[in-house]
Amino acid sequence: MKRTYLMGVAAAALSAGMAHAEQLTIAGPWIGADQDQVEKVLDVFRAQSGIDVSYVGSDSFEQQIVIDAEAGSAPNIAVFPQPGLAADMASRGFLTPLADGTADWIRENYAAGQSWVDLGTYADKDGTDQLFGFFYKVDLKSLVWYIPENFEDAGYEVPQSMEELKALTDQIVADGETPWCIGLGSGGATGWPATDWVEDLMLRTQSPEDYDKWVSNEMPFNDPKVVAAIDEFGWFIEDARVAGGKGAVASTDFRDSPKGLFEAPAQCYMHRQASFIPAFFPEGTEVGSDVDFFYFPSYAEKDLGAPVLGAGTLWAITKDSPEAHKFIEFLESTEAHETWMAQKGFLTPHKGVNPEAFSDPTLRKMNEILLGATTFRFDGSDLMPGGVGAGSFWTGMVDYAGGKDAETVATEIQNSWDALK
Repeated sequence: MKRTYLMGVAAAALSAGMAHAEQLTIAGPWIGADQDQVEKVLDVFRAQSGIDVSYVGSDSFEQQIVIDAEAGSAPNIAVFPQPGLAADMASRGFLTPLADGTADWIRENYAAGQSWVDLGTYADKDGTDQLFGFFYKVDLKSLVWYIPENFEDAGYEVPQSMEELKALTDQIVADGETPWCIGLGSGGATGWPATDWVEDLMLRTQSPEDYDKWVSNEMPFNDPKVVAAIDEFGWFIEDARVAGGKGAVASTDFRDSPKGLFEAPAQCYMHRQASFIPAFFPEGTEVGSDVDFFYFPSYAEKDLGAPVLGAGTLWAITKDSPEAHKFIEFLESTEAHETWMAQKGFLTPHKGVNPEAFSDPTLRKMNEILLGATTFRFDGSDLMPGGVGAGSFWTGMVDYAGGKDAETVATEIQNSWDALK
């Protein structure tokens, strides 16, 4: 069934590209309700340009786009959930560089603009770095969730720096309470929540350049800077600072881990997790009143700005045409962003959008954090080889939470990386 489907999609894309010069084919990961949302954005482009756009979504996008490209029947535009696959396809000559001036536009109009240019720039088949990817639709990970009523009753205030966050953590312990709820359980993916912690802490203790070197393995995984970031995470999971004690961290499912916030009496006061976590809050919970969030802060004493960890989708040209370039140009418009802002699940680093366009005040508040970023970095484990980023890094964090020391864990992860080379 899958093979038939993939062939059908490829044929549809090819036939669409041949049928009319003023047509544009787009392939991406969104299906169902998510596809309905992107179609509303495409409707705006259709109306403005007169170009007929055909979008095909698939939950097997990563496999499908490679098959289509190798068969010479790629769509004009592909929407990549991760930069790694796009970089690989650029090196094989399957992507077309974006138009001159696009990098300058991103630098000028996106918060932390250079970060987005760097994330969309890859070596082509000749080894020359070029801008291939335009990021549109971003997710945010650097968030701490809390119950405002609990903070108010205890006299706690939202911390503005990492120093204040650690002081608050110790104050809660001194008051006889538990500061954090943390769970790493996720079935076969157990451990991944800790990788987000370590990535966020790398960005708050080391430079963005060091983060990039770590993610590419130019800096070994067992470099003292990385070991220190792992131990920074270890500070938060010491017995007195986490619900259930350190021994419960690895066995607690990440979907259940925030529930302690909502219990009476509260089992914890804070939970660090990405913007998707409200899906696992108790039914009827209102974000903004029942529960709220704040930026996972940076150190005041370090000159590292306000880094943000996240993810997002990048749009790249996989079959060159004037219409494809017109579409990338359309993505630069505020209307392209505000159309999805008026729906759900959309954040943008575009500094020119009207924040009132958000249909959800929670998304508007999250976007303020994104717009305040001085550095944006993609989820590091998603950029590492699968055997590391979705393998030894996950299991290593489980071992660390289980008591193995950071240097040993980091060395074992590096050894697994070396074995893949």
